[in-house]
Amino acid sequence: MEVDSQEQLQRKQSTYLSLDENFEIQKEVYRGQQYSQIYFARLHMMRTLLYSLVPNWKSHLPVCTVLELEEGKECIIVGTLYKHMKLKPCILDEYSKERSVAPLIKPHNFMHQDDYLVLEDESGRVKLGGTKLSPSVYVTGVVVALHGKETSAGAFFVEDVLEAGLPPQIERPLKSREDKYVVFVSGLSIGSSSSNPLQFQLLVDHITGHLGDEEEQGLAAEIVHLVIVGNSVEISHGLLNGQNLASKDQSRLSEPFKELDILLTQIAASLPLDIMPGSSDPANFALPQQPLNRCLFPGSATYNTFSSCTNPHCFELDSIRFLGTSGQNIDDLTKYSEAKDKLDFLERTLRWRHLAPTAPNTLGCYPFTDRDPFLIDSCPDVYFVGNQEKYETRLLKGLEGQLVRLICIPRFCETGVAVVLNMRNLECHALTFGTQISS
Repeated sequence: MEVDSQEQLQRKQSTYLSLDENFEIQKEVYRGQQYSQIYFARLHMMRTLLYSLVPNWKSHLPVCTVLELEEGKECIIVGTLYKHMKLKPCILDEYSKERSVAPLIKPHNFMHQDDYLVLEDESGRVKLGGTKLSPSVYVTGVVVALHGKETSAGAFFVEDVLEAGLPPQIERPLKSREDKYVVFVSGLSIGSSSSNPLQFQLLVDHITGHLGDEEEQGLAAEIVHLVIVGNSVEISHGLLNGQNLASKDQSRLSEPFKELDILLTQIAASLPLDIMPGSSDPANFALPQQPLNRCLFPGSATYNTFSSCTNPHCFELDSIRFLGTSGQNIDDLTKYSEAKDKLDFLERTLRWRHLAPTAPNTLGCYPFTDRDPFLIDSCPDVYFVGNQEKYETRLLKGLEGQLVRLICIPRFCETGVAVVLNMRNLECHALTFGTQISS
């Protein structure tokens, strides 16, 4: 079959800018420091911001520290919330229960009706009362301003709450007025029993333009970027027991990476891709996770279109800002707070201006000394989270005209769903691949 060279499709291009330097651990030196410094840095930055918002909120009220509280006197206090949780796991309890016959129950959510909130600053801490501040919504690590007064019992009765709110957003340029698509996929879990190689190969063939008729290939040519959002491989825990591995087990260990690299090489030959580490990938456990080593991808890493990134990951395409994680921050929030859906958790982290408020309390993170890299100082246009149960999306509108597309990306190995975003109007849809082999 002859192909007219004039009708060959050209893939659209976009300008890519990585903004991951804030999450990279390069000159940091671990000297046995504790986590108090990251909390101090967080409080210092967020308090400065909240102080600037107070005059427009309640300018007639004085701002006090916890130590300066007086009974019955209305004031505003700013500090870090700590949630006292009855069911929060304790390593000492786990150790003692290991010796008992009763099995250790691990609930999905650690909420209890007796949980309560405490506010801390450098001068002290005070228990919070009232119905304005719900313990089911907030978690340890969030910095807020509270209006209220001290009671005779020594608690602080909260009458109103001021959160930092959505950060300012850089106005989007009008130049991206043509359809350009970004594809997100997460939870490939290559090497697991639920992984379907044919399913991912169909996705690869679709975005590289090897599937469908001319119309479908024309749509594939408008895909300018692929983001793989964590948990790309899954290694059997039986192989990771600290023992020396036999040669056949060593090959079993490397097999998922070889399979992934073959597929990524097909993509990298066609369009730019970013790969982020996740909780099951061979990367550091604590956030921010550093890029997966390029030696794991001997084929795809030779292309300049291949980019191994941090988790969290921040970048710009045609001046549209993307920010996302592989899901650990949102999964941790689901354990220690409640919401009607996962998108509510995404919205809260933006309103609190912090990607991972529960780090380092219940979520592992590096003990930074002079900064908190998870603070959100500029509002993204697209905020995505990978490795969720199902595909969900919402357009969030801020008080100052901010527009953010929130996306929950489902695990591909379980759902066969990837997410496609149109950069022209920030609309997105699910792309579902199904394979059924009849016996």
